[in-house]
Amino acid sequence: MVRKDKPSFYASHHVTAITFLIVGIITTSTLFAFPLMLNQNHIAIAQGQPLLNGNSFEMDNMIFSHRTASVNDVQLHYVIGGHGNPVVLLHGWPETWYEWRHVMPTLAKNYTVIVPDLPGLGDSSKPTSYDTKTVAAYIHQLVTQLGFKTIFLVGHDVGAGVAYSYGAANPAEVKRLVVMDSAIPGVISPQLGGNPWWPSFFQVPDIPEALVQGHELIFLSWFYHNGEYNPTAITQEAINEYVSHYSAPGGMRAGFEYYRAIPQDAIQNINYSKTKLTMPVLAVGGGYFPALGGNITMPTIISNMKTLAQNVTGIVVPNSGHFIPEEQPDFVVKLLNNFFSDKPAPKSGK
Repeated sequence: MVRKDKPSFYASHHVTAITFLIVGIITTSTLFAFPLMLNQNHIAIAQGQPLLNGNSFEMDNMIFSHRTASVNDVQLHYVIGGHGNPVVLLHGWPETWYEWRHVMPTLAKNYTVIVPDLPGLGDSSKPTSYDTKTVAAYIHQLVTQLGFKTIFLVGHDVGAGVAYSYGAANPAEVKRLVVMDSAIPGVISPQLGGNPWWPSFFQVPDIPEALVQGHELIFLSWFYHNGEYNPTAITQEAINEYVSHYSAPGGMRAGFEYYRAIPQDAIQNINYSKTKLTMPVLAVGGGYFPALGGNITMPTIISNMKTLAQNVTGIVVPNSGHFIPEEQPDFVVKLLNNFFSDKPAPKSGK
């Protein structure tokens, strides 16, 4: 979810809200049972995607395949398909590569679409460090192994921070950068729409894991339902898919570690910010975020990127909450196609 740039010790006044949430998790957990989709075959079957040979599968008449790359100490899982210039899509928390499923097939008609599970999440193995600079280096090595030099790069939520680090470290290798609905640690911005409790809670060592264990479905469902404008955008099947990964051993801890790295991210980003990005940047935010109080007139990511880059286009997506690729996939596809080809952005998310 959206990460606000706060010191790791802030906001004790959110304890009451957190306490009520945890009590709700514990007392209502017995009411829920759920089937977990444990592998990619189950995903394909549930979504009506016929399995092809090996790890290949079909989505909307486009063929994709599951692959794994050894990148330093990490086995990085990614999905790849299509043809043309490479587009790398980076997911957020609490999701996996699967958040891009509605966007991938249309993009793959004109681009080689590369969609990794971030290190530690989904089917990727656990790294030793979760700061965005290190994670961006993993993604860069994956791109290099695939034989690509310059890419179009898109990141959502946690993936947006990784995408910024990638672009800052390798500015000549990112043709165009897209960042969606996040906040870049280390960038001073006005308080734009609410003050979320979860970043500080997630940064507490060990306690979140202990409290959430065995209650992952209830806990994570709160974020899906309170982050989306459209309550049907993220289906129960998709939630089950995400939860199957985050409830696996070490899954929740890995997600929390991205938040525990925020202070380190902030230091790194302050250094990066001394040189503004020169490639075209598209900063995209949802127009409505229930967990942050409702309407969002100026998403934080737009303000952040105008501080960090020279050539920024800001877009507020109407009729969308935080989970833009799933809530407005058609609009996202048009937005990306237009931006990559230097055409004007579409006017509406309808």
